[in-house]
Amino acid sequence: MADTPARPEPGNLSLEQKASLTSGADFWHLQDLPGAGIESAMVTDGPHGLRKQPAEADPIGIGTSLPATCFPPAVTLAASWDPDLVQRIGEALGREARAEQVSVLLGPGVNIKRSPLCGRNFEYFSEDPLLAGRIGAAFVRGVQSQGVGTSLKHFAANNQESDRFRVSAEVDERTLREIYLPAFEHIVKNAQPYTVMCAYNRINGTHASEHRRLLTEVLREEWGFEGLLVSDWGAVNDKVASHAAGLDVEMPPTGRDHLVVEAVQDGRLDEDLLDASVRRLLALLDATRDARSGRHPAPDLDAHHALAREAATCGAVLLKNDDDLLPLAEAAGQRIAVIGEFARTPRFQGGGSSHVIPTRTDDALTAITAAAGPGNVAFAPGFTLDGRPDQALVDEAVAAARDADIAVLLLGLPASAESEGYDREHIDLPADQLALLAAVHAANPATVVVLSNGSVVSVAEWHHHAQSLLEGWLLGQAGGSAVADILFGRAEPAGRLTETIPLFLADTPAHLHFPGGEQHVRYAEGLYVGYRHYDTTGQAVAYPFGHGLGYSTFALTALSVEPVGDNAFDVSAEVTNTGARPGSQVVQVYVHDTESSVDRPEHELKGFAKVSLEPGESRRVSIHLDERAFAYWSVLENRWKIEAGETEIRVGTSSRDLPLRHRAHLAGNPVAGELDAMSTVADWLDDPTGAQLLAPLLAQHTTADREITPQMRKVMAELPLNKLATFMSVPMGRLDDLVRARRELADNAAPTA
Repeated sequence: MADTPARPEPGNLSLEQKASLTSGADFWHLQDLPGAGIESAMVTDGPHGLRKQPAEADPIGIGTSLPATCFPPAVTLAASWDPDLVQRIGEALGREARAEQVSVLLGPGVNIKRSPLCGRNFEYFSEDPLLAGRIGAAFVRGVQSQGVGTSLKHFAANNQESDRFRVSAEVDERTLREIYLPAFEHIVKNAQPYTVMCAYNRINGTHASEHRRLLTEVLREEWGFEGLLVSDWGAVNDKVASHAAGLDVEMPPTGRDHLVVEAVQDGRLDEDLLDASVRRLLALLDATRDARSGRHPAPDLDAHHALAREAATCGAVLLKNDDDLLPLAEAAGQRIAVIGEFARTPRFQGGGSSHVIPTRTDDALTAITAAAGPGNVAFAPGFTLDGRPDQALVDEAVAAARDADIAVLLLGLPASAESEGYDREHIDLPADQLALLAAVHAANPATVVVLSNGSVVSVAEWHHHAQSLLEGWLLGQAGGSAVADILFGRAEPAGRLTETIPLFLADTPAHLHFPGGEQHVRYAEGLYVGYRHYDTTGQAVAYPFGHGLGYSTFALTALSVEPVGDNAFDVSAEVTNTGARPGSQVVQVYVHDTESSVDRPEHELKGFAKVSLEPGESRRVSIHLDERAFAYWSVLENRWKIEAGETEIRVGTSSRDLPLRHRAHLAGNPVAGELDAMSTVADWLDDPTGAQLLAPLLAQHTTADREITPQMRKVMAELPLNKLATFMSVPMGRLDDLVRARRELADNAAPTA
């Protein structure tokens, strides 16, 4: 092995050389400077599989990349609620990347599923930021354990495809902090991705690539991000402004490096910023040098296919299973009608830049036939992939169902329905498929429906036609075998919903404000995204966040909540498999603020754990809730604030099934803020020193004929102190003395360095 070359210092490079490093060399490579000892590095798409374009291929072309394992996309991986599994998949992706000398995989995407209409939802994890952050961090750790970098994307508030290059997401600071930034924050602080990718869109009028507050003040200075900040492909509009804001590298190159040189020369851009960008680029090259070495063998693609199959079973969600129709008995002589074109032409991934050429593809028809025996399976396509009604196909399917003991329908969205680049217009299955389902169910009520879709579809108007309903999402290249594994009980459907399934599109919280217009979209629902909206308003849903059945039953008992300091708790509960089969359960912990000075959702997910148990086995599951679990973002104080008082910790198996509850006390995290004459009476009384000073004044100006009733106290609490003084004829000079005394006491109490 050759000696590792010494890393050049930015001071040894010319201004022009440094400026050249702020752009890629081409569509998929970072810039090199061979004369200065700086090599190039390849980056590729890869949220769920390597998409490496051959050198001779169109760099943008979809469908021309080298074969690679197509793991289930993010929508399915997150539904596993299993960070350990996701980390193993990350490791496999890292092995495939380094075998191809790829330095950075462009993923994961952790944008929140604000609306089910987002065309790219299949690339994202959840409507909940905590879950997205935990799953995303596991992905990053897995990939980077192999010496390959990741690119955390798309930072930030990139929640739609409509007008994505221009639209401004108009979102308030608290909503940003509590919903759209926490997944990024958790991953940066706990996994340190080698790169972060800025989004196309604007945030409150400023392009993400030029947003200094987000790129520098929040991401780097507040969260401690140490890696390289790269643009999404084509996200840079003003190259100088982007680098001034904190961007390191523009992708792909646009021939504008001379503008950076000119900006430094005329003082509009600090050269120290270029030096910092160069150092971060060199650090990335050092960290990924081994991945480019060419020393790594070809990965075990059979093992990776098996892992993809396991992941597919872990992410599939059994929504209903009336009369325990599933699992089916393997090779038991049951006649099974397999219906649906997706059975032989599987849809297992989404469209756009994440599209992978699989190493192989398993179809459900072949796998089901192998499990049941060829003489026991009849197949009918039932519908066409282009959605054209065909009565002959329906008649054929009905005949097959009528002659069978069980009908298995594979339904879903065609590939054209959801993709990067555009959003969906509705959440309905194609009409021809629903007509087929109704006809098949009329012929044979023992009907199983398996869905293939990358985001939520409406089920409310037809799921009564399915005795069992399996939400398969997009299952990756081994999905066909995974479907058979689940149907015949070789594996349990171990997934849980990471997004609420509403009754109707009109019920969704962003419905009236998606996708916006005239280059603006208002996030008018604020904090109330997904279950935060449905559970706070009591809105009926088809299936709640966190829901999912298995082939066994479980009991949660013996809740224990132990304080760990003033504002943190260790939560534990006993989980028992009360059924006759092995299975897994996801224990979910939510926090409800019983009384708050600001509006807060009914409850929010703050921890979870997945446990697998044999029949009759019990295990105590522990989940730690840190201080952040109880905090909200105070816009007034510009910090995470915990209010003193009571909180309720709720434990269960979905956001609508939380049987174990415990009330606990929080000490809060007060900060001695400034109080003045415009602070309210409540502000003064909430402050220990302020209350001590204010009490004598209130007593002095309270007489027998001016008794302060409870109702008056509520009114007074909202009054600024100077207004109360006006109404109670308190001299303004007395207020000045009060404010001065409070300031002096606060200064004397402040710790000294």
